[in-house]
Amino acid sequence: MWLPPALLLLSLTGCFSLQGPESVRGSAGGSVTVQCHYSPRWKTHNKWWCRGASWYVCEILVKTRGSEKEEKNGRVSIRDNQRAQAFQVTMEGLRQDDSDTYWCGIQRSGTDQGIPVKVAIDPVGTITTSSKPLTESSDESNMGVSSGSYKRTHYILLVFVKLPILLILVGAVLWLKGSQRVPKEQCRHPICRNLNSELLTKDMTP
Repeated sequence: MWLPPALLLLSLTGCFSLQGPESVRGSAGGSVTVQCHYSPRWKTHNKWWCRGASWYVCEILVKTRGSEKEEKNGRVSIRDNQRAQAFQVTMEGLRQDDSDTYWCGIQRSGTDQGIPVKVAIDPVGTITTSSKPLTESSDESNMGVSSGSYKRTHYILLVFVKLPILLILVGAVLWLKGSQRVPKEQCRHPICRNLNSELLTKDMTP
């Protein structure tokens, strides 16, 4: 379908004036929060959260009233932060049948503006993938690397430092023991023998 340049430019401008996540994921029984940002000109306009694969027939679940007051409808709530130029939608008590296509929308004259957000709900007990577990796994991996590095360092110290020191200490002990036996060996000399015999003779004389 061909569009006039002016209409195409207007469509692109509308796309950039409202931004949000393409998809979010949660677990049954838990909650998910979606935050959508808008341009300053939509500050006081009503914002809404709509469910349905088709933009034209989706069901509006909750809607603001041009203020920052939180609005709630059952398990869904919406709050507009006009200073931050963003509105936040929270879905609580999630069920698996909540998985669907939803829309962040802004009410305006003519056709409302909206962007789709896919919401996926996992069964109870399923561990959903997110940035936090990945960080923990990375930390555990780093701990494993640090532990391996510590073991290698300890081995190097044992071989090149601790073992030579131990050998030096053993050699010093053996040398000291050997030096203590030297006087006994020196007494085998004839002079030592004569001296010992004279001392023994004097001791035996009455």
